[in-house]
Parts: sequence; C-alpha cells; structure tokens
Amino acid sequence: MPAKLLKIQARTDYVDEVYRVLVDAISEGSIAPGTRIVQEEIAEQLAVSRSPVLQAFRMLKKDGLVEDAPGRGLQVTPLNATRIGHLYELRGALDSLAARLAARQRVKIDKALVANGRKLSKGNDIRAMIEADMAFHTAIYAASGNPLIVENARLHWLHLRRVMGAVHQVAGQRKTVWDEHAAIADAIAQGDEELAAKLSVQHTEFARENLVRHMSQAVASVDRNHRSAP
Repeated sequence: MPAKLLKIQARTDYVDEVYRVLVDAISEGSIAPGTRIVQEEIAEQLAVSRSPVLQAFRMLKKDGLVEDAPGRGLQVTPLNATRIGHLYELRGALDSLAARLAARQRVKIDKALVANGRKLSKGNDIRAMIEADMAFHTAIYAASGNPLIVENARLHWLHLRRVMGAVHQVAGQRKTVWDEHAAIADAIAQGDEELAAKLSVQHTEFARENLVRHMSQAVASVDRNHRSAP
C-alpha cells in the first residue's frame, strides 16, 4: 500500500488509535479512494497486532469510509459526484443557518482562524488544512447558539473531511477557500444575515463544482492514458 503510516506508541488498547490514523489517512488522501486495504499490511506499518486493525476496519465500514472490494477484502470507498452533491446540500443548509444565526448576534469570528488557514494553504500539509477548515466552520456552528447544529454537523464530519481533503489537494483553490471564509466572517460580524447565509451557500456550491470538475478531469486523464497505452 503506498500510504506511509506512523507507528503507534505501545499501549493496551489500539483500536481507537488505529481507527483515528486510518480516518486521517483516508481524509487527507494518502490512502486514495478505491485503494484496497490489507489487514496484515496495516498492522505491520503501525506495529500492532491484526486484531485492533480488524476492529478498526469494522468501524470504518460501518461509517461508510471503506467497503467490500471486488472479489474479496476491503477498499476505501470511492468518492462520487452524487454523494458529494448530497453532502454539500446538507452542509450548505447547515452552514447557511449557522451563519444567519451567528450574524443575528453579530459574532466576531476569531481572525486568527482565517490567518492560520491562509498560512497553511501555502504549504503541503493537507491534514492541517482540513483541521483549519473544520475549525473555522465549527466556530460558526458554535456562534450560532444552536447546539443541534453542532451535533448534526458532527455526524457528517467524517465524510465532509474526505471532501475537504480532496478540495485542498487542488492547490489553486486553497486561496479562494479562505477568501470566501473571510467574506463570510465579515458578513457575520456586520450582522448581515442575508449576506452571511448567501455567501455560505455559494461557498459550498463553489467547492462542490470545483471538486466534481477536478474528479471529472482526473477520470478523463486516466481514460486517455489507457487509450494511449500499447
């Protein structure tokens, strides 16, 4: 398997740790969609026994992050345009409502979140970019004052992290993402509910369109390579 995973420090129960490491690797794309994952290989890389890896695989499958591979075994669940569309429809609704409620209270989103995101967008640490992106949106959810938004968003973060990771892998979109974040934060601070909600919806829609376009280009590139192969 191409992904290089860090060994886990010795402890009695490794399941949660193995699960977290694999979620991070899948989210940041170091284990790409469609990649077959093998229990023995993961256990060897992480320096753990096969038992916690097997249990982590079961958790990942339950969460929909891995699925049965053709033939036998498991693979990372591929991303597809339909599922991305469904995720962004849900995220757009949550983000729009959260931004509107936060604007109603004229909450000032910490500018350090945007500054940190801009800084990270210039590097290559996809995991850090995902965390920064999540931190910004989580701040808006919290600022909404509606705890149900936070709870509902948390249910879908596993899959949204994968989508965020795919977005941040496209270097040309990173600056745009944080320009949009800054505009949303400004609208919230100014108390402009309509603008904050509108910008939030546009933000999710632009991300969806860019990601689907990037996926289509990648598929087209693979097809061209196959046709040109001897």
